[in-house]
Parts: sequence; C-alpha cells; structure tokens
Amino acid sequence: MERRDFIRFCAASAAVTGYAAVAADSKPRMYSRARLVSDSGAPLRAKAVPANRNLIFHYPYESTPCFLLNLGRPVRPAQLKTSDNRSYEWKGGVGAGGSIVAFSAICAHQLSYPTRDISFISFRTERSARNRHANVIHCCSEHSQYDPAEGARVVAGPAPQPLAAILLEHDLSTDEIHAVGTLGGEVFNQFFEKYAFKLSLEHGNAARAAVGGSCVVQELETYCKQQVKC
Repeated sequence: MERRDFIRFCAASAAVTGYAAVAADSKPRMYSRARLVSDSGAPLRAKAVPANRNLIFHYPYESTPCFLLNLGRPVRPAQLKTSDNRSYEWKGGVGAGGSIVAFSAICAHQLSYPTRDISFISFRTERSARNRHANVIHCCSEHSQYDPAEGARVVAGPAPQPLAAILLEHDLSTDEIHAVGTLGGEVFNQFFEKYAFKLSLEHGNAARAAVGGSCVVQELETYCKQQVKC
C-alpha cells in the first residue's frame, strides 16, 4: 500500500471508530409528558417533596414503578455506563435546590420491584450489617445497592448497571414536576416477560399501557403493606 493510500485508510478508519463511539452512547428515550400529582390529583410542588423519604409513582407504563427522592442537597451530573457498555451523562437533580431525582424502582439484577403487598427495594438513609453505605437504594433480593446522588450508580452487590433514570422537568414558575422520559439501561421488556402472569392479575390489559397525562405520587409506606429491611 502506498503512503498516500495508507493515510487515507487510517483517516477512514478513524472516522468509522469515531462514529462507533458516538453510536455506542445511550440516548434519552422520550415518553409522554406526565405531571406528578398527589393522591387528590393536585400538582405535586417541588417544595412539598419531603427530604429522604421513599416516594413512588408509575412511569412510563402503568405497571412500572419509580422512586421519587428529595436528597436534601444539590445533586451533580454523573457519567455512567449500561451493562452493554453504552455511556451516558445523567444531568443531576431538579427543583429549586437541584435535590430531586427519580429512578426506575425495578432492580437491574433480579428485577425485584415494589408491589402492593411487599417491597424488597427501597431508599435507605441508615447503614446496617448488610448496608455498608448510607443514603442508597438497597435491594434485599441480592443486596444490590445504588447511589441516587450518582445517577443510581451501583456501589455494592451484583447489579450489572445503574437503575434507569427517569427524566424530570421542573417548571420554575409553577414549581410543578413532569416526567418526560428515561435514560440509561431500561429493563422493561425483561420485566414484562418475567412477571407477565402477575402483572396481568394486577393490571389486566393495562400492564403495558403508557402513562397518560399524570402520575400519582405516594409514600412507599402507603403504597405497599410491608417493606423488607435487611
């Protein structure tokens, strides 16, 4: 190969490599824009979200639960990767103090999730024998732990990737919060397949129905009968 042709070949290879790197990034997936509301149907104001409490809502499907957390301090962006090595940048918290975040409540390992009867996964502020880290989302099924202040990065346990982030928009003029999409490694298809029968009993034909104009936010203690602590 002549030197001129070799230079052209290298340039073309670099271009292909650069394209592959871009293509490997995880992009936001936009779903319907849904306002977060209280049990009464009133818009949930960011200033009314209590700090360090487990709040739950369902998005982007009627059967897929999510955590809404006010971490009580500004939360910065984080660089993360999915289990198939796709990079993405999580933008951090929203609200006037930049402290409000949301993540899928479906564990990225065994797909454990909060149900009406019981929850093996929740946000914990305290340390314990099994929980070496404070202020993490801890799944008791296999003790995967995620740091919500770092985009739900895995800090302990066998989970292969962070929890999928729920993209939030905060309206400064009204103090309302909307869910608009997801970012990171979704596990919804695996979730629907694994729990098909159970979800059909709980939700009928609406398990895969997209959330409409609003999502009801509840305390986890109100939503489910029992929380497993480990």
